[in-house]
Amino acid sequence: MPPENHEDPTVSIESQERASGMRTLRKVTPYLWPDDQPWVKHRVVWAMAALVASKLVALASPFLIGWAVNVMAGEEVSVLTLGAIGLAVASALARLMNVGFQQLRDAIFAPVAQRALRTLARETFEHIHQLSMRYHITRKTGGLSRIIERGVKGVEFLLRFLLFSIGPLILELALTGVAFGLYFDMRYLAILAVTIALYVWFTFKVTEWRVKLRREMNDQDTDANQKAVDSLLNYETVKYFGAEKREAGRYDKAMAGYEAAALKTSYSLAGLNFGQSMIITAGLVGVMVLAAIGVENGDLPVGDFVIVNALMIQIMLPLNFLGSVYREIRQALVDMGEMFNLLDQPADVTDAPDAKPLVVTGGQIELDNVHFGYDKARPILKGVSVVAEPGQMVAIVGSTGSGKSTIGRLLFRFYDVSDGALRIDGQDVRDVTQESLHNAIGVVPQDTVLFNDTIRYNIAYGLDGASQDQIEDAARAAQIHDFIVALPEGYETAVGERGLKLSGGEKQRVGIARTLLKDPPILLLDEATSALDSETEQDIKEALMQAGRGRTVLTIAHRLSTIAEADRIIVLEQGLIVETGTHDELLHADGRYALLWHHQQADESVT
Repeated sequence: MPPENHEDPTVSIESQERASGMRTLRKVTPYLWPDDQPWVKHRVVWAMAALVASKLVALASPFLIGWAVNVMAGEEVSVLTLGAIGLAVASALARLMNVGFQQLRDAIFAPVAQRALRTLARETFEHIHQLSMRYHITRKTGGLSRIIERGVKGVEFLLRFLLFSIGPLILELALTGVAFGLYFDMRYLAILAVTIALYVWFTFKVTEWRVKLRREMNDQDTDANQKAVDSLLNYETVKYFGAEKREAGRYDKAMAGYEAAALKTSYSLAGLNFGQSMIITAGLVGVMVLAAIGVENGDLPVGDFVIVNALMIQIMLPLNFLGSVYREIRQALVDMGEMFNLLDQPADVTDAPDAKPLVVTGGQIELDNVHFGYDKARPILKGVSVVAEPGQMVAIVGSTGSGKSTIGRLLFRFYDVSDGALRIDGQDVRDVTQESLHNAIGVVPQDTVLFNDTIRYNIAYGLDGASQDQIEDAARAAQIHDFIVALPEGYETAVGERGLKLSGGEKQRVGIARTLLKDPPILLLDEATSALDSETEQDIKEALMQAGRGRTVLTIAHRLSTIAEADRIIVLEQGLIVETGTHDELLHADGRYALLWHHQQADESVT
């Protein structure tokens, strides 16, 4: 009988986090020490030099004060022959120089930190856009944005505190220990060492426990943020069902979980701070008593008592922040780990190593025995072969779930075919660069989503650097120019979040204008009018016919009235082609297409 596994899951999580932390440090190091940018290395070196200088000057300040006390007490003559006033002034200058070196250090290092933040943020943003559709439809936008936000902030925190808090603290403790051992005796160093050891042990133990509480708080924060983003994105749905109070209740419930976790974190912080103060106070009392005995016995001058006190107070201040800094560094490593996990997420669809730009000579589209399924256990397309000749309009129709929209996604290469091939002018889309493929295809989707910007910006999105004349020509071709100029702000009219300030037909026309401005040789219309009323559909249909002239057009259609003029119609059912022909030929065949046509005509006559 195998032995039972009594492994503590929290231990496994902590060990994983430590391994992830080391990996994160390894990944962030190149941003601080890049081989191809020497100026970054130079700034890091000079910043470290300023850091060491500030700590050496800071260490001198307590000794200068102590010597000044000894001079005033008449117990010794200043080696520097500066006198008490001179030593006091020198001490003040030392403090000023300490601050000056710290500010110099920050100023030197600031460009390095900001460059690292910007580079990481850009790489993460670019990588997210490179990830496949399969990844994006399974991720929650609110949670994803939170991971990026916390990850970038984590980098900023790590750079600032790891280099300028933990590093300086270790240096300062080492210098102070050397000073105690050389200037006084080993008893002082022993008390200091024991105090620091106890302090660090207590701080790390309690902080490890608090990190678990912080992880719980982060989870609650992500959940609350996701609910808020999801609710705001579905603003109309919330209004339709009068669910404002329900949504507020869901959000408040998530925030209640965050509140409880945050309170635990606050209470534990109070306990940590009090425990740290006890240990530091005990150490301070120990060295102070030892120094007081030395002064009383005549072994030490009075000024040395001041030096001991000043040195202990000087190291108490950075030590007091150790717990919070350590916790934040741990949390920053966790947050950065999530971001680097995101960067390590492989894209399902990538360019082949020898991929070449797509060369469109006519715009022929060929599906050659294409098989595909989002899930291997549930195939969608089961051997579809279609050829759209250059300049033709080919429509693909079928009932819901037949696989017609999937063909559009495969053409744009949101996914790769499981078997078979999809070619444009004889070139397999898997063998060409995605950028050139996307540039060759213009898409008008069922629901055009607009940026929360102006109409001009949304149309101009089709062509980077488009002139106003080009924008207006595209708008005229999409039959929306007259509507735009009639608006009070014309092309500078803001469309609102996802274009909610425009009607469905107006949004579609803006989307068509944007695609026309792109001027692609291939046009994909993915149920571009199915969400519109019949009158608006006729207007949009004219704009789409205009848009399709001189281009190969692949139309994914639900409303059959929009594709009656197509050169060829493909009827799909359950992933297979069941009919093909023109509108008249298919009606005459009295098969599946005719049945769909008559059903839709009957529905329209009723309405």
